[in-house]
Amino acid sequence: MSRAFDIDVIASTPDHDTPGSVADLAVLAEELGFDRFSMGEATGWNLATVLAVVAERTDGIGLSDDVFSPFGRSPAMLAQTALTLHDISDGRFRLGLGPSSPAITERWHGQPFERPLRRLRETIEVIHAVYENGNPEYHGEVFDIDGLDYDRSVPEDPPAIDLATLGPKATELAGRFADGWVPQLFTVDALEERLEDLHRGADLGGRDPGELRSSLVVRTFADEDREHARETARSMVAFLIGAYGPFYGDSVAEQGYPGMVAEIREAWGERDTAAMAEALTDEALDDLAAAGTPEEVRERLREYGAVDGLDAVRVGFVSGMTAEEKRATMRAVAEL
Repeated sequence: MSRAFDIDVIASTPDHDTPGSVADLAVLAEELGFDRFSMGEATGWNLATVLAVVAERTDGIGLSDDVFSPFGRSPAMLAQTALTLHDISDGRFRLGLGPSSPAITERWHGQPFERPLRRLRETIEVIHAVYENGNPEYHGEVFDIDGLDYDRSVPEDPPAIDLATLGPKATELAGRFADGWVPQLFTVDALEERLEDLHRGADLGGRDPGELRSSLVVRTFADEDREHARETARSMVAFLIGAYGPFYGDSVAEQGYPGMVAEIREAWGERDTAAMAEALTDEALDDLAAAGTPEEVRERLREYGAVDGLDAVRVGFVSGMTAEEKRATMRAVAEL
């Protein structure tokens, strides 16, 4: 791909019956020239195992997770996982972390969703302690660890850490302590504003903002049947806003859509997914996603890619797309 910004792609875990199938998609992404391949975990496969298979099947494409929860693994285990995937992939892995959500934390991991940002910060600091000293010794407000030595040598170039955050304070934390930022569901204007928070955090941490990798997740569906693409994407975006934890909805409301978000949430209270989709306006769909004809999608991604301070666009699919529609969308995006 010849362009001024990277293009990443996210696999949809429920689409695949075997880790080998995920690896097949990663091989296609590598052949098409995508820069980075990632997938989510939530309550599905242990993603570290799947990424190990992908790493063995690919040669040059970057690998990431979207994202590990600091409530689901200890900081030391996260460091072990990152260092192992770093070795398997010959240094292609970046560790993705996020504050998670009440549902995943409480109803899957069985942990109270308390002080998520503090836990996230301390998790990063413990991982850095392993990276720097080979030992997770740390005495903080959430973690109190006496420490043991890592049983292998730590590489000079340990995996970078990316944070998936939305709000100003969380994004400032990403700039201060992490190596990259992976946001989702942002308008261009709101993205530019939030990048200021990221750069402020970098300044507070005495770091160069230019060394942070910012990669925006954009829900994407390219199809010559424009209305099919848009209506499929509309349903997915509405679901993320209304049903997928409180944070996406709060963020979109703050970006200028409070009434729409309230209407979507009311429909979700009745489990009326059709009404949820109907409440998502065309303007919001255009602002928050890339759905339509292949050229419309490419133009939308170019608009995001032109944002100063954004390094990559991370193509995320939408629920309801067939496997062939996803591959066709990847091929359309690869023409950028």
